[in-house]
Amino acid sequence: MSYLDRSHLTVLPLSDRQHKMTVADIYPLDAETPYYENDRLNIVAEHIKQASQNGKQVIWMMGAHVMRRGNSRYIIDLMERGVITHIATNGACAIHDFEIAHIGATLEDVEVYIKDGKFGNWEETGSYLNEAIVRGYQDKIGFGEAIGRLIEKGEKGISFPHRGVSIFAAAYRLGVPITVHKGIGYDITDQHPTADYAAIGWTSGEDFLRFAHSVSLLEGGVFLNLGSAVMGPEVYLKSLSMARNIATQRGEDIRYFTTANFDLIDFPDFQEEGNPTDAHYYHRPKKTILIRTVKDGGESYHISGDFSVTIPQLYRFVVDEI
Repeated sequence: MSYLDRSHLTVLPLSDRQHKMTVADIYPLDAETPYYENDRLNIVAEHIKQASQNGKQVIWMMGAHVMRRGNSRYIIDLMERGVITHIATNGACAIHDFEIAHIGATLEDVEVYIKDGKFGNWEETGSYLNEAIVRGYQDKIGFGEAIGRLIEKGEKGISFPHRGVSIFAAAYRLGVPITVHKGIGYDITDQHPTADYAAIGWTSGEDFLRFAHSVSLLEGGVFLNLGSAVMGPEVYLKSLSMARNIATQRGEDIRYFTTANFDLIDFPDFQEEGNPTDAHYYHRPKKTILIRTVKDGGESYHISGDFSVTIPQLYRFVVDEI
């Protein structure tokens, strides 16, 4: 069986790459951002406050775009305040977080670099992250913890002058679970010759079980899905099923909790599944997060808007409430 030999790749240093985002694009906590008015956002903030005060889970699951819109400091501050109890994300977010912490810039221009195969083939991102994952595999810790440890401790003498805006480093430092839910081939680190797919699979599998444990404690809490159309709802669905399976055997329930979905897309009615002729019928966040998993006692809310506006406003509401 033939396969592509990664040893033939030309891998370039990050210093050769142009970036579309720098550390200057990350909001300070007191930044003035456009006002966003949505009564549902106030309700979600109130549920987050209540969950936090009651010592319940506030699970923050996100795609990389949430971080890329400048929200890292808000997320870190909510962890430091003890509000967010679990961060779940994908490999792209780990990559952007690492690059910002390491060189103060991230986000290559895919259209430019894909033309001659430069896209994704960058030395520091590929080698440093993959080596950290292998060490995580050897130490039997999760993917997210391995990346957080790398950035927070500066393993192997790697410099992270912008560590203060790293979500992964903050989670590691604070002891907040941070999990990465991977698929092989999804991320540029998978291209690099040092990528060890066994280590990637094991550490991401460990993170899946860590995430499922947090979901098992979701009764009375809040689950937020921010900008993840597939990974978020699918990982959440399987985790909730496992958690409910075990809870049922114990005569317990996991049904009275709040879910919120944040996305650019809007729905005419986010609590009605519709029929198979509707495009929204196949949208996983709507079907899974807003309807099916909260039918037996939970509440759900959909927040539509750009993350550069909705997340800062949510942060302000939550902090003001607390």
